[in-house]
Amino acid sequence: MRITDLMIKETMIMDLQATTKDEAIEELISSLEASGRINDRALFKEMIYKREAESSTGIGGGIAMPHAKTKAVNEATVVFAKSSKGVEFESLDGEPAKVFFMIAAPEGAANTHLRTLAALSRLLIDTDFIGSLMKTQTPDEVAMLFDTKQAEEEAAKKAKEAAKAQQTPDVIVGNPNSDEFVVAVTACPTGIAHTFMAEDALIKKAKEMGVNIRVETNGSEGAQNVLTADEIRRAKGVIVAADKKVEMARFDGKPVLQRPVSDGIRKSEELIRKALNGDAPIYRSEGKGSAEESKAEKSSVGSKIYKDLMNGISHMLPFVVGGGILLAISFLIEQVAGEDNVLFQLLQTIGGGTGAFHFLIPILAGFIAMSIGDRPALMPGMVGGLMAVNSNAGFLGGLAAGFMAGYVVIFLRKAFAGLPKALDGLKPILLYPVFGLLISGAIMFYLFDPIFGGINTWLVNVLNNLGTGNAVILGLILGGMMSIDMGGPFNKAAYAFSIGVFTSSGNTNGAMMAAVMAGGMVPPLAIALASTFFKNKFTEQERKSGLTNYVLGLSFITEGAIPFAAADPLRVLTSCIVGSAIAGGLTQFWQINLPAPHGGIFVAALANHALLFLLAVAIGSVISALILGLWKKPLEAK
Repeated sequence: MRITDLMIKETMIMDLQATTKDEAIEELISSLEASGRINDRALFKEMIYKREAESSTGIGGGIAMPHAKTKAVNEATVVFAKSSKGVEFESLDGEPAKVFFMIAAPEGAANTHLRTLAALSRLLIDTDFIGSLMKTQTPDEVAMLFDTKQAEEEAAKKAKEAAKAQQTPDVIVGNPNSDEFVVAVTACPTGIAHTFMAEDALIKKAKEMGVNIRVETNGSEGAQNVLTADEIRRAKGVIVAADKKVEMARFDGKPVLQRPVSDGIRKSEELIRKALNGDAPIYRSEGKGSAEESKAEKSSVGSKIYKDLMNGISHMLPFVVGGGILLAISFLIEQVAGEDNVLFQLLQTIGGGTGAFHFLIPILAGFIAMSIGDRPALMPGMVGGLMAVNSNAGFLGGLAAGFMAGYVVIFLRKAFAGLPKALDGLKPILLYPVFGLLISGAIMFYLFDPIFGGINTWLVNVLNNLGTGNAVILGLILGGMMSIDMGGPFNKAAYAFSIGVFTSSGNTNGAMMAAVMAGGMVPPLAIALASTFFKNKFTEQERKSGLTNYVLGLSFITEGAIPFAAADPLRVLTSCIVGSAIAGGLTQFWQINLPAPHGGIFVAALANHALLFLLAVAIGSVISALILGLWKKPLEAK
C-alpha cells in the first residue's frame, strides 16, 4: 500500500491558519470530519488529547504527529498540513512545528495500514525530505514527493534483501559478533508512529557512528524483530526507549538505559554512546538493583505507588462500567416489573455479584500486584482480592492485597536469588506460585481480612448514618476533587473511593457515586456554557471546541475540559472546582442515590431523585460558567 493511499489530497491543508496547538488540532480534526473519515469528533478529539497527555507528539525538527487509534475512525487516514508561520506545539526541542501529520487509525486497523503508517514515520527522520515537503505548494506535489520517496525506499529494501540472500554481511546494523554491538527496544502507547521513528533514528545514527545495532519494535502489530537471547548476551548495553511496559526480565544483569521513546528519536547518539560504554544502571529482574536504581526508586515512591494503583484501576474500569450500568438498568426494570422479571434476573446475574462485579476487587488486586512484582504476582494478587471479597474486607482489603502480594513476590525473588542456576526454570512455574500464594493467602487470612473487614464494616456504617451536614461536607470534597486534575490522581482517588463504598454496601449505596458523577460532569458543561454566553472572551476555535463539551459533560467525560484548563489553569480550574464542589454537596443535601458507576445523563433516570440530580449538575455548571465568564478577560484586552 502506498502512503498516499492514506494521505488523501482532499484532506491536505497547504496553509494552516492555526496559531496555537489547540487551534491546529481543531483544524486538522475538522479536515478529517469534513471528508467523512471520522464518525465521532468528540471521541476522536478526546483520544488525541489523551495521547498528548502522555507526551507531546511535537517530535522536534519542525514536525508534529498527533495521532489516535479509536473506533471513532471510519477509515485509516493521514492529514498532511504545513504552516508557513509555525505553531507552538510544545515540541520536544522547544521549536515551533511547521509540518503536521494527524494520523487517524481505526481500532481494527489492518496490518497493511499499520505497516504503511510505520513507513510514513520512518520517512520523517530524513531532514532533506522534510525540507522538500516545506517547499511544496499543492497537494499533487506532496503526493508525488511521497510516492517518489517511498519507491526509492522500497527499491533500497529489495536490494538489501537480495544482498542478504547472497550472504553479503550487513556489518553496519546486524553483526552481533562485533565488539561494537548494542541492542534496543522502542515502544509507544499507540504504536503507530513514535515506535518506528525511534527505531529508524537509532539505526541511522548507529550507521553514522559505525556501531552495530539490533532494534526490536513494540508497535500496534505487537513485537517485531524480537531480540534473541544470544544477541542480548553479546550486546555491550541495552536501550529501552519506551513509553509503555516491555518485557524486561530478559535483560537481567545487562547495563540498561530506560528512556522515553522521544529520547530514541531526538537523543539517539547519546543513548548509543552510553549503551556502548556500559554507562547505564545494571538491570536486576529479581530485585537486586544497582545503587543508581535504588536511588531512583527512593526519589519517586509516590509516583511508583500511583502507577501501581492506576494499573489496577485501569484494568478494573471495564468491569465497573459494563457491569455497573447493566446492574443499574436491572434496578430500573425491578421498579417497573418486579424482581421476578426474567430480564431483571438476567442483568443481575451478568452485572452483579456473580458476574462482572464479582471480579472487580480480584482484578484490581491482581493487576496492582502484577505492576509491582510482574507476572508471578498476578495470581496471588487475584486470590488475595477474592479473599477480601469473601471475608467482607471489601475494596480496602483488595487494595492491601494487591500491594502485599506484589511485594511478597519481590521478597521471594530476593530469597531465591542464591539458589543454583539449574533451578532457575523452577522459579516461575513452581516456587513463585506456591510460596507466593501460601504467604499472601496466610497474611490475608490471619491479618488483612480481620483488620480490613472491621474497617470496611465501620466505614459503611458511618457513611450510612452520616448526618446531613457531614454528608454535605463529604459531597463537597468528593465533587471538588473531580475537578482538581480532571482525570489525574485526585480525580481517580475520589472515583475509587465512591466505587469502594458502592461495592462494599452491596451495590445499594450510590450516594457517593452521585457526588462524584455530578462533580465530574460540571467542568466540560461549564466550559460549554461559558464559551456560549461569553463569546467575546473565547476565540472562534475555542467556541467550536466548547460546543463538543456539552456532549462530553452530559456523558460524564471530565477530560473534555483539559485543553481549556491547560491554556488558562488558574481561572478554569478554580471556577470548575467551585462548581463541582457545589454540585457534589447538593447531591448529599438532597440525599440523592445513583446506583450506577458511569453514564452521566444517560443513567440519571436510575437515581432516586433524578430531577434533583440534574438540577445539582445544572447549578454547579452555571456557577462555574459564571465565575469563569466574568473572571476571564475579553480578547481585545489581552
